[in-house]
Amino acid sequence: MHQTILDGKVAVVTGGYGVLGSSIAEGLAQAGATVVLLGRRQEAATACAREIEAAIAGATVGTAIADVTDEQQLRAACAAVVSEWGHIDILINAAGGNVAAARTDSVPPFAMSLPAFDEVVRMNLHGTVYPTLIFGEAMANGNGGSIVNISSMAAVLAISGVAGYSAAKAAVDNFTRWLAVDVAKRHGDGIRVNAVAPGFFVTKQNRNVLIREDGSFTDRSKTILAQTPAGRFGKPEELNGLVTFLCSDAASFITGAIIPVDGGFSANSGV
Repeated sequence: MHQTILDGKVAVVTGGYGVLGSSIAEGLAQAGATVVLLGRRQEAATACAREIEAAIAGATVGTAIADVTDEQQLRAACAAVVSEWGHIDILINAAGGNVAAARTDSVPPFAMSLPAFDEVVRMNLHGTVYPTLIFGEAMANGNGGSIVNISSMAAVLAISGVAGYSAAKAAVDNFTRWLAVDVAKRHGDGIRVNAVAPGFFVTKQNRNVLIREDGSFTDRSKTILAQTPAGRFGKPEELNGLVTFLCSDAASFITGAIIPVDGGFSANSGV
């Protein structure tokens, strides 16, 4: 059923055709927002946009092409969105992920590839900061809005093998709080900045680390699930309700918050 909590809102979702990004985009469209999927690949973005429109009667889903670490491409994309839809009310920073060469599951940490570390930090940190500053400025010059960053359990707990990803996501948490305070002091409640911290979800990037070719769980998966009181991995759509809420007027006094969606993983001491 098509809802109306975000009617009239224009939402930009970076990484909008990824596993989590596309699900979030569908949730926003279901709530009545006009959604713009931002990513580097036009064909993938268009295909995802048409799928969401086919699934939700009356939905409007557009695309904007840019690399989230390229300032000029982002500025051009932002201008194109404002030109076509008049304003931007919501930004979801869902672009990110890990880099296989930056993992240290089977090598000492001192053997980590420094270029790979730089790449994963740039993808996750710069790829959140750049769109936020550029699209956030358009919000500040317009009617304000809501920014939601995607954090991770790796930001707050030591998770083996992913130092670069963990460092980047921890920085995203800090940036979320910093910007929330700064813009609130300058713009009151006109711009809100929050983050959602997913627990463990199976995506294209981590599937081979969590799921064997025969469909069984890897040892890493078994360790994760043993630490997750809910006893399972998250489903992409389980992020949608919280993200939609944070983007709505119902969350008008919530800013600077980082909210876990993790099946209890971060609450569990293991005892």
